[in-house]
Amino acid sequence: MAQRQKQEYQRQPRRKYCQFCKENTEYIDYKDVQLLRKFMTDRGKIKPRRVTGACTQHQHDIAMAIKRARVMGLLPYTITVVSSRGGRNRG
Repeated sequence: MAQRQKQEYQRQPRRKYCQFCKENTEYIDYKDVQLLRKFMTDRGKIKPRRVTGACTQHQHDIAMAIKRARVMGLLPYTITVVSSRGGRNRG
């Protein structure tokens, strides 16, 4: 009985839709840094498709635009993280 109630209350995750498909975007511009930063983590890595909700084609276009912007120097490859935990040089 208790297990049945759990199943009723479990919430199914909402389906993410590709924002580029909604807006009929044909081209993702590598110069639009504000847009591209939404698809990157705080460390500078490209977020996966399951997180962004983009379709396969647009995720590929996003990745290519980010890589192009990195080469042009508009976006960093990595972002140095300052940690207060210490590290290798802890003495």
